[in-house]
Amino acid sequence: MGKKFVLNADDFGMSKEFNKAVLDGYNNGFLSSASLCANGNAFSAAINDIIPECPGLGIGVHLNIIEGKALTECPLLTNKDGFFNKGYLYFILNSNKKAFMDEVEKEFRAQIEAVLSQVKVDHLDSHVHVHAIPPIFELVCRLAKEYNINFVRTQHEKFYLVPSFKKHINLSYPLNIIKILLLNFFTFKNKYTIKNFGLRTNDYILGVGYTGMMDSNTIEFGLKNIEEDCITEALIHPCAYAKNISDSHAVEFKITLDKMLEDKIRRLGFEITNYKKLD
Repeated sequence: MGKKFVLNADDFGMSKEFNKAVLDGYNNGFLSSASLCANGNAFSAAINDIIPECPGLGIGVHLNIIEGKALTECPLLTNKDGFFNKGYLYFILNSNKKAFMDEVEKEFRAQIEAVLSQVKVDHLDSHVHVHAIPPIFELVCRLAKEYNINFVRTQHEKFYLVPSFKKHINLSYPLNIIKILLLNFFTFKNKYTIKNFGLRTNDYILGVGYTGMMDSNTIEFGLKNIEEDCITEALIHPCAYAKNISDSHAVEFKITLDKMLEDKIRRLGFEITNYKKLD
């Protein structure tokens, strides 16, 4: 198989600024894939204005029950106005309850069908890794099989260090390490589910340990830590052209345009691709 690398932009369709970053990252850089939020404020703009200009871009569904307005009536997931208002612990604690899972399934179906009605989909993932929770992951795999989507993201990240004092002496990094441990545990279980459904997934991910601190160095050193033939996905949240975006989103946008990083990735033996090509 060789070493494959997928640079994926999460939150595509959330805003016009996220959309522009995908367009620029694809046409002027090496962004190869994007995950589209069906309930994003700029979903229609992504479909009509961006995707036609990016013919080789891989497209996934970024399943979202964390923020924004639901596409269906799901009172266990939203406030009275239909906006998502629950957190990760709530999802873990309720993921074995039938009424809760029925609402999740109804909303996920609506989001998948909204994207599929407009464009070919090659993978599924989720906002804030909600689908990594094993009962929800099994649901997502069942939907992937039903809708003929062959790839579902898993979240196994090898532990590695970037030579940067600033990235490690802060409040975010210890929390990110806890996230790695939790998601790696979930992935250990979820890989069996992937196999049972006859689906495919990435072998490794980059973007959990350095959430909010992703830059070219985090990708380079993460890939240096991977020697075997595999599929590695780096998830980023690139956003540009807006005055009120966070610094981390602006830095992640610069990743997509970094020609030196692109060359380093190829020199490390990785082919830059996407799930559409791997399908």
